[in-house]
Amino acid sequence: MSEYVVVAIDGPAGAGKSTIARRVAGRLGFTYIDTGAMYRAVALAAIRAGIDLADQPAVEALARALQIGFSETGGVLLNGEDVSEAIRMPEMSPASSKVSVFAGVRRALVEKQRAIAARHSVVMEGRDIGSVVFPNAQVKVYLDADASVRAARRVKELREKGIEADSAAIEREMRERDHRDSTRADSPLTRVPDAVYLDTTPLSPEQVEAAILEIVNTRLGK
Repeated sequence: MSEYVVVAIDGPAGAGKSTIARRVAGRLGFTYIDTGAMYRAVALAAIRAGIDLADQPAVEALARALQIGFSETGGVLLNGEDVSEAIRMPEMSPASSKVSVFAGVRRALVEKQRAIAARHSVVMEGRDIGSVVFPNAQVKVYLDADASVRAARRVKELREKGIEADSAAIEREMRERDHRDSTRADSPLTRVPDAVYLDTTPLSPEQVEAAILEIVNTRLGK
């Protein structure tokens, strides 16, 4: 058994995975890995290179060639460049969803994700962490929330960054992404039987953090 611990947090877009996973990793002293950011980085690189996001062979080849990592402060590095802000622009959400359906892209990024977890205890969040990337993770949590609440959270996040966002459009896009992510042939969004389900709709970030830390302590026998 590995000496390192994997805390896998899955769930749909806007469920609070990134915020909570980062906080939990900080509390545990683990490395935080935002897998969604990695797919956004692939999409950003493809757009910058003028690659059609529907060109599967080209996008898959690009994903294999890219160096994607994280700085000590949690920044997302694309070939050494911090692209943390660029990948959070509104257009990057649907773009990342499009490239994530390609099996070759997923294989390339799963390989990178497993390499990180081979060297550190991690809190890793995404859509298939507990089902595909780390089916033997010691701790699995599935975060969820009503689509309207998830959309409102995303709008608030964007507006705090000075980016204007339309609530109805964001919610529509989120529901479309839920459908794409849960029905794709390769590694669909799914809740595995051994994942603890946590509905964050009525909860504050502090309450969600406390609930997950309790789950971690219980699973690890602490």
